[in-house]
Amino acid sequence: QLLAQRQELVEANRQLDQRRMFTEAVLAGVSAGVVGLDHEDRIRFPNRMASQLLGIDLDEYRDRPLADLLPDIGPLIERARRWKGSTTEGQIDYPTPDGTRTFLVRVTAETGGDAGSVVTFTNITELLDAQRKAAWSDIARRIAHEIKNPLTPIQLSAERLKRRYLSQVSNDPETFQLCTDTIVRQVEGLRQLVDEFSNFARLPAPRPTPSNLTAIAREAIALQQNAAPSIAFALTSEPDPLQVTCDPQQLARVFTNLLQNAAEAIERRAEEEGEAAPPGRITVALRQGDGETIIEVTDNGPGIPAHLRDRLADPYVTTRARGTGLGLAIVQKIASDHGGNLVFLDASGGGALVCVTIADRLPSQGQEHGVRHIGGR
Repeated sequence: QLLAQRQELVEANRQLDQRRMFTEAVLAGVSAGVVGLDHEDRIRFPNRMASQLLGIDLDEYRDRPLADLLPDIGPLIERARRWKGSTTEGQIDYPTPDGTRTFLVRVTAETGGDAGSVVTFTNITELLDAQRKAAWSDIARRIAHEIKNPLTPIQLSAERLKRRYLSQVSNDPETFQLCTDTIVRQVEGLRQLVDEFSNFARLPAPRPTPSNLTAIAREAIALQQNAAPSIAFALTSEPDPLQVTCDPQQLARVFTNLLQNAAEAIERRAEEEGEAAPPGRITVALRQGDGETIIEVTDNGPGIPAHLRDRLADPYVTTRARGTGLGLAIVQKIASDHGGNLVFLDASGGGALVCVTIADRLPSQGQEHGVRHIGGR
């Protein structure tokens, strides 16, 4: 009888081990982070994805409260405890070296006196970013439509006033001409702003073709060199030429926007520091990575303010007094459409380093990557 009981116990343990291994295999394969907590909310059973999402090895934090790592999760766990058997959910922000991630967190408290709870969390950062970009695109489209309609009649009316009545104005004709010229000039500025809105709202899907990225960069640098002759520009390309599959027009826009931003940052530093500012320098580096092409634009301007780091690629966020905040948003959208990322780094010796990656194989329609923010400024 004892032998039979022993065999039954061994078989029961074997089945438990098989069930545990099966459960661990299932949890290892899911895309959500899953953490089992004991009745004191201490970490007991984390899956591999939970460690990847948090960027730490949760196995090293077993028997420690999860709230020590995710302070914002405490209220969700407490709420789940009050309603055992039900699920509570909420969003929490989690800072990482790659920027702030937003998780959708669900907590289910098991029934029973000493029962624990199960926490699942999903990274929804890119989903929220896509929703925000879609909303901004709609706003940009509406703004462009509402502003553009009256611009032409305003400009034509000002030009007509100047042409027809300037010769008849005997009292201060210089002021009359100055005012009409100002109207025409400001209308043109508004038209350029509307064009930026339209470009952002209606950025087409990329049309990839085999392209010489080195030549695209060299042409953009030549144009910017003419606009900012006091700045020294340099280009390195490994190999030279660097052949990639991309939309050449969109990549030209990427270079133009990044170079303009870099040049304006250098000019801003020169205005702030005067003669103490070093000579302006912008370097463009092209190279091949593992399954991707890397574009790096480095300047020796003042750098990117820390409080704007996580929002710099959002529409209408800018470091310039007269900027629209659409340049980097367009760059980020183009990078995403090319299966890559937009990354902000600190340049050695001061200034900013902006890195754009594009995948060797472009994603299918609807698939996007995103933005990463690394380093501190």
